[in-house]
Amino acid sequence: MNRGSPDLPPSPSAPGGLPARGKPALQPSLPEVHRSVELDGRAGFWRKLLAFSGPGYMVAVGYMDPGNWATDLAGGSRFGYTLLSVILLSNLMAVLLQSLCVKLGLVTGRDLAQACREHYPRPVAMALWIFCEVAICACDLAEVIGSAIALNLLFHIPLVWGVCITALDVLAVMYLQNRGFRYMEALVISLIGVIGICFGLEILFSRPSFGAILAGFVPHAEILRDREMLYIAMGILGATVMPHNLYLHSSIVQTRRVGSSDDAKRDAIRFATLDSTIALTGALFINAAILIVAAASFHSAGRHDVAEIQDAYQLLSPMLGVGVASTLFALALLASGQNSTLTGTLAGQIVMEGFLNLRIRPWLRRLITRGLAVIPAVGVTLLYGEGGTAKLLVLSQVILSLQLPFAVFPLVQFTGDRRRMGSFANAPWLQLLAWGVALVIAVLNGKLLFDQVVLWMK
Repeated sequence: MNRGSPDLPPSPSAPGGLPARGKPALQPSLPEVHRSVELDGRAGFWRKLLAFSGPGYMVAVGYMDPGNWATDLAGGSRFGYTLLSVILLSNLMAVLLQSLCVKLGLVTGRDLAQACREHYPRPVAMALWIFCEVAICACDLAEVIGSAIALNLLFHIPLVWGVCITALDVLAVMYLQNRGFRYMEALVISLIGVIGICFGLEILFSRPSFGAILAGFVPHAEILRDREMLYIAMGILGATVMPHNLYLHSSIVQTRRVGSSDDAKRDAIRFATLDSTIALTGALFINAAILIVAAASFHSAGRHDVAEIQDAYQLLSPMLGVGVASTLFALALLASGQNSTLTGTLAGQIVMEGFLNLRIRPWLRRLITRGLAVIPAVGVTLLYGEGGTAKLLVLSQVILSLQLPFAVFPLVQFTGDRRRMGSFANAPWLQLLAWGVALVIAVLNGKLLFDQVVLWMK
């Protein structure tokens, strides 16, 4: 693979390509892999789709990380199939938002973090950076705990040691980045395949009611009325539509060497959006499968209290009568945790470089983020043991959900701005739909905060 030119197109916010006043010119996002994947403009549909396949799957990883497991298990065991509708709606929101990320990155040559830095006053941009870093730390916390739990279940490694071991994943990330971006994409897709196979078998073993599954995909007003159900629903939303994925996707789509003409960009947007839509459909299957297995195995048997990943592991094989069910569950969890750490590394690097225009070595950036996640994970494990990990996982996903508006609102604003996007700006119907999604997320977050404040005051 030949590395492409690191030059960026002129900034829409700075006429003539000059940097905004008082702000130094931005370097390419992820310069070590920027425009490094060659494209053949004469290739047919399937070869083009293959060439663009990869970034969507790396983004989809965030939609099936260990945080999803905690919220999906809790939702399935406690409320049966009811929250499947939340998973579906969250996934549809994700498809829309990730398609906007594709447009932003390919049209402007900026990722979302860089666009925020260029567009907003410095205090606003710094606030958005802090919110995003909080979200990444919450996501990393879920990955740390999920991987540690998987190591404990498969190899009986104590949770505290497992938490520490997961900090070493930076070595794998650095090795793959040096080999080329396509190698990292290939590993991610392979691990997604492992997760999909494991849960496909789990569904066969659990024999769910397909009529109840279909009914579960229909939204229920009860979700908004029940405070506990809403809390888990918001956790599912936060685990599905993840703030850092919006920054990540707008950057990694730029690893393809796309031509500068409008036709080339339009073609690239088409195939990159198709890539992410296919990948997110796979994520929908896996998320729904986790909740379905929990509903069919635990809720239907009267076990409405299974929220711990460890409890699900211990109960699956005896309740399903299949000895390998628990092992498959833990293996999928380990693949999920390791996959998430790969993409989390890139997201952290993109956010720091984009908002601050500051570049430090990725392994150092990863260790800083991991340290912020390892400390609370170790503390909770030591103080509360295994029983506190599930609550911490669900809480981390709710924190992610609360950060969502601070990433979604700028994304919708930028992609609807004709001065920035030109002829690629969102059509009025798309802009209306995107603002509707952003407002739904904000309103649900507001209700969740209000309910929690009322609960704490009692």
